[in-house]
Amino acid sequence: MTDKEAIKALVEAQPDDATFDEILGELAFSRRVDRGLADVREGRVISDEQMEQRVRQWSR
Repeated sequence: MTDKEAIKALVEAQPDDATFDEILGELAFSRRVDRGLADVREGRVISDEQMEQRVRQWSR
């Protein structure tokens, strides 16, 4: 499925009364999920422990 086809399918799946912002939100969410899954496939992940360390550093 091409990107255009995926976008059309997502838009068509929305209720008729969906707002522009709701549709954009769904598109953005779908894109973030796709990027996350691609990161997993490519091995671009870190452990829970590594994330905990990063969060502790940010909160200093």
